[in-house]
Amino acid sequence: MSASDSYIIQDAHPDSSNEHDDIDSLPSSMDSSDLGSDTGSDAQREWEASIQQLELVMTMVIVPFVGKYFGRRFAYWSWAKYMEWLFPVEVRFTSKSTFKAAGAAEALATL
Repeated sequence: MSASDSYIIQDAHPDSSNEHDDIDSLPSSMDSSDLGSDTGSDAQREWEASIQQLELVMTMVIVPFVGKYFGRRFAYWSWAKYMEWLFPVEVRFTSKSTFKAAGAAEALATL
């Protein structure tokens, strides 16, 4: 036996391989009720998996971002109201779009 022969798998006798297959085959009769129940449960499992992924996205990304954004907006608003009440100053944001963009950038900074 040479080194190259050790990697060759010897087949069984050709006439006995048909009788004793180790490979599982499909059932001989397919009922429509069996097929429908499998696809229904597969679809249900896929639906539940996609719902779980959406929940994870909501709880891990969207809710913290929205909370930080609106929390910072409330903090700026409440600080401006406090400063106007305590001191005779007027707090004014000159560019609302810049203020909103800065708030979004700050909220995204630590996510």
